[in-house]
Amino acid sequence: MHIEWATTQMYNTIMSIATGVGLLQLVRFGWLLNKGRRVSLEGWAIGFAVSGFILTLLGGAMTLTWPLSKVGFPFDDIIFGEPSLAFGVMLLAGAIILWRMANRLLKNEQTTKDITVDSKVILNQIVEMARPVSYFAAAMGLALISIAIAGVYFQLFAAPPEEPISGRFADYPMLEASFISGLYALTGIGAILLPFSLANRESFVVKIMGAFWTITGILFTLFGALNYFTHIGLIINTQ
Repeated sequence: MHIEWATTQMYNTIMSIATGVGLLQLVRFGWLLNKGRRVSLEGWAIGFAVSGFILTLLGGAMTLTWPLSKVGFPFDDIIFGEPSLAFGVMLLAGAIILWRMANRLLKNEQTTKDITVDSKVILNQIVEMARPVSYFAAAMGLALISIAIAGVYFQLFAAPPEEPISGRFADYPMLEASFISGLYALTGIGAILLPFSLANRESFVVKIMGAFWTITGILFTLFGALNYFTHIGLIINTQ
């Protein structure tokens, strides 16, 4: 197998890590607020912005240019590019909300220190501002479940034999298809539950969403880190 790597680009290494970290950030930030812990709004705004910028930039590039179509995987541009773009824009929106809130509190308190406030004071405001975005998140959750079904139905995501580690399972396409589709499905279910979790922060829905996003956040991060080795190996073996 030979691939002209000069004609295409693969971004789903860092995109996977940014997705995983972004999910874990949401779970942690929500947990801190719900438990009444003190949080740094500026710090969390920057944290969301880092993941959001990476996903918006690279997800947007993949969505608009379809680089993976040049190596025979055009469907991957939809699967990886569009959800990353959507998640990135939502993270950036959250970063802007928190940054503006921090600036407003800074002016009100007339202090030059880092903004660290009692989370109970700002929780209701954040929930109300996040509610409109949560509907788009829920819609994208449906899209993620659709991608998960397509992944199993068409047996997508199987790595070529030339790819280290993952390529050892090239003869078992359902294995990696089930793994990646499972990640998409769990993330999608969590996104669908988001509006309901905002409506009742003490319900079991919040725990389910947090558990699903914690699991997928860890796995997306680890899988992206592993792909730095496997994708480098694939390039070396197919150039």
